[in-house]
Amino acid sequence: KCRHAVCKDLPITLVFLPASDIANYVGLGDVDMGITGEDCVAEAGVDVKEELKLGFGKCRLCVQAPVRKQVKSVEELAGGRVCTSFPELTKRYFSSISGDSETSVRFVSGSVEAACGLGLADAVVDLVETGTTMKAAGLEIVAEVMKSEAILISNPNTKLPAVVDLIKKRMEGYITATKFVMISYNIARSLLPDACKVTPGKTSPTVTNLDEEGMCAVSALIEKNECAVKMDRLSEIGATDILIIAISNSRM
Repeated sequence: KCRHAVCKDLPITLVFLPASDIANYVGLGDVDMGITGEDCVAEAGVDVKEELKLGFGKCRLCVQAPVRKQVKSVEELAGGRVCTSFPELTKRYFSSISGDSETSVRFVSGSVEAACGLGLADAVVDLVETGTTMKAAGLEIVAEVMKSEAILISNPNTKLPAVVDLIKKRMEGYITATKFVMISYNIARSLLPDACKVTPGKTSPTVTNLDEEGMCAVSALIEKNECAVKMDRLSEIGATDILIIAISNSRM
């Protein structure tokens, strides 16, 4: 039995499903939108529309082999035994490099990293994030199959395109708010060109004249991780009253 929740202000029911199943429900079923990994979409091989990269869950799907075997290239593994939770992706990958050698691909649902140590495989294809689990199992990366992160997908045949677009815009607005802050400062108009080079904004900075002659107030979006550096540079140029203002949400 799947869990679900109903949205109060939009005609939306949230259904909680395993990430590996979501692409199929969106591409082949009646689900309008979903959040899953690029790896899961590629494995499912269904027709879905990628709406938005969400910036989390970043990892790589890699071919891994035991360190002790000192495998130098993935071609050495062609024709061997490979275990993975991504059989379709793995078969496509090895078919492109195997030539006449048919690689045996076996599906395992979990603990893929144990397959080599337990004699089930010569190599594995598994997700790598930090590499801690891989190293603990005595494995190393031989080749990268693909990069992956969480994405928002939609059903190409959805009957609610306006709702899909609204949800996408809301997510885009929140993601922008997590990456940017607003910087505000006062500066002499004669120094404005140099200051605007430091804070060009997402489109352009907002400049407002102050009562004090020759002075203006400037506000602009900057990336959150650049706050300290930009504040220092503005101070060196001659800006004063430099403030950083957090953004809780946005629409760009």
